[in-house]
Amino acid sequence: MQVRDVRKAFGDFHVLNGLNLEFANDAITTVLGPSGTGKSVLIKHLVGLLEPDGGEVLIFGKDIWRISEHERYELRKRFGVLFQDGALFGSMNIYDNVAFPLRKHTDLAETEIEEIVMERLIEVGLEAALTKNPSEISGGMRKRAGFARALVMNPEIVLFDEPDSGLDPVRTSLLCDLILQMHERHKGTYLVVTHDIRSARKVSDYVGLIWKGKVVHYGEAEEAFASRDPFVRQFLAGDSAGPLGMD
Repeated sequence: MQVRDVRKAFGDFHVLNGLNLEFANDAITTVLGPSGTGKSVLIKHLVGLLEPDGGEVLIFGKDIWRISEHERYELRKRFGVLFQDGALFGSMNIYDNVAFPLRKHTDLAETEIEEIVMERLIEVGLEAALTKNPSEISGGMRKRAGFARALVMNPEIVLFDEPDSGLDPVRTSLLCDLILQMHERHKGTYLVVTHDIRSARKVSDYVGLIWKGKVVHYGEAEEAFASRDPFVRQFLAGDSAGPLGMD
């Protein structure tokens, strides 16, 4: 995945202002930044849900806005996405939620689907909850169910949009452990968008820092957390004194 000079505005509000990022293959990259800096907007550009006002979004070497809508649709099948709230279908139980992508996008027999779904549910520790509806399980369990669904098509790229949102520190740590375990087991290119510094420290191979729609730092995680750059140090330390203002 690569974005080159990507710009996006909503009316007079400029969210992305020439964003440049190239994500390392088969690694976990965390994108950090204050609220409202365009982290979630970046994810929507990567999966082709938003078209940039300028610049290029390259996935597997293709500019996704220079290919047909059908090609974009097929490209999305190579992604898995875990949304902030899990984005589960409230009218389906956990099993059917996880099975949904396979039923929609493949011609697999139901017995084959069952084998894959149960494997994913066991991996995330939800095999005992497969008949429950999303409203009957905890927020942390809904995240894990969303994670199982994100992995069910064996994606090459997995995107996490603030996966720790709404979770207490213990559940956040457990989810980070699960992200590391699944990446070790299945490989792939993972992008975790968050503002939680503890999560970033735990899972990251690489860290990108966004401010006012631009990348102000990108590099290996150890380098980021040892950086002497005032902006990087202020954000990672959660300090109110520094170049980061209130705007």
